[in-house]
Amino acid sequence: MRFRFENNVLDGNLRELSCGGATVPLQPQVFDLLLYLVAQRARVVSKDDLISQIWSDRIISDSALNSRINAARKALGDDGATQRLIKTIPRKGFRFVGEVREETAASIVPAEARPALPRAADRPAVAVLAFENMSGDPAQEYFGDGISEDILTALSKQRWFMVIARNSSFTYKGRAVHIRQIAEELGVRYVVEGSVRKAGSRVRITAQLNDANSGSHLWAERYDRELVDVFAVQDEITNAIAAAIEPQIYAAESFRAHSKPPASLDAWDLLMRALSHFWRVTRRDHDTARALLERAIAIDPSYGQALSLLAANHMFGAHLGWAELAAVAPVAEAAALAAVRCDHEDAWAHVALGSVYFSTRRLADALSEFEQALALNPNFSLAQGYDALALSYAGRSREAFEAAQRAIRLSPRDPSLAIYHGIAGYARFTERHYDEAIALAREAIRHRGDLTGAYRVLAVSAGMTGDEMLAETALGELRRAQPGISLHWIETQLPWANAADCEHYLEGFRRAGLR
Repeated sequence: MRFRFENNVLDGNLRELSCGGATVPLQPQVFDLLLYLVAQRARVVSKDDLISQIWSDRIISDSALNSRINAARKALGDDGATQRLIKTIPRKGFRFVGEVREETAASIVPAEARPALPRAADRPAVAVLAFENMSGDPAQEYFGDGISEDILTALSKQRWFMVIARNSSFTYKGRAVHIRQIAEELGVRYVVEGSVRKAGSRVRITAQLNDANSGSHLWAERYDRELVDVFAVQDEITNAIAAAIEPQIYAAESFRAHSKPPASLDAWDLLMRALSHFWRVTRRDHDTARALLERAIAIDPSYGQALSLLAANHMFGAHLGWAELAAVAPVAEAAALAAVRCDHEDAWAHVALGSVYFSTRRLADALSEFEQALALNPNFSLAQGYDALALSYAGRSREAFEAAQRAIRLSPRDPSLAIYHGIAGYARFTERHYDEAIALAREAIRHRGDLTGAYRVLAVSAGMTGDEMLAETALGELRRAQPGISLHWIETQLPWANAADCEHYLEGFRRAGLR
């Protein structure tokens, strides 16, 4: 559906607002709010309606809501004084009052005149089989089926690969069928299977991810729990399995892509190669990932996942001092906004946009994007980690530490585990728990030896504790990983919300010997 009013066109399919033919840039949440107000223009929309529809019933402040309303008005050339198009109804809510003409998709462009959509990348597919009941008690079938269905639902929130519907994958329940046959019949590369064994008040759940082509097990885990609360246990194990499976599929796809001849690589293969470099967190890998992503986007310019990762890669490089923020931020923001337009329900796209807002000191907007990503995919540990990072720079250290700990617990084998430990360490530093910060920074470095952010935390924490030898060592490693590090860079390039936090960090560096 498209809506025309005054000189504006609001296109719900393209997720685009234009005025006089020129695109008007809008944050995704502001676009959603405007689209909802226009679609519901026949009535007054209450604050509760907006919170339910736009924020998925999360608690938000009045100032956050008003800032989005003001942004929508500004995009339309309206304001709070004139209220020409968006009117505030005191104690009731808001209403769109402009004259609107609706156009359906069929009336916009004749079908034969519409350009073909870009070719979709060759995404892998995964099937989740019904977990086998090993208890010998038919009454326990519901528990195994519930675990399987919840894993299927959780994986479906990750839009980088396809998940076969329950009605297809559950047809193999109770049948002895080889994994390869299932894969051929369902058209999948990966199969998740498992079992449930209940004895008294305890339950044991096993799960494994299989590569259907080779027949090998890519990942397997066993979970033993007390069944104090059946649904709580089911949720906990579902989240753990879903979070563990996702990076394993990426790793397998990356290995598959690296085994193909360079001339035969498609956009998906290039994306998987780039992702493996992105996770290594070194300057050379950062540059390699960027080049691979640019090749993928050249093949498919509207490839949302590649656009998302390109934006995140640019911003991560800027945060670690490998790229000039002023040079890469506009490119990254354009890529992230394009990714959201491609698929506004892809959590990666919102993480990418949030990372741009974070590095460009729009912390409230960054937190909003990370929260949106987690609403779309609660098991997305990277979104949890980025949320923790933004919270830490916003001065909300306790929340930041808890969010980083959730990311670590959610995905203990995650390729980004080092980053989560580094973020937790920085949160502890801001709370003056320097010994804990040092321990967490060392753990981050154990996972990733060139992680710039972890060496920063180690240097400032050692500086504040007066450990001159450790501070000198950490600073030396930091200079090797980030040669251009300086007090001026720290003060001007990192997105501080509070001057006191910035000064505390600078003082740690001064004591460590940085000038």
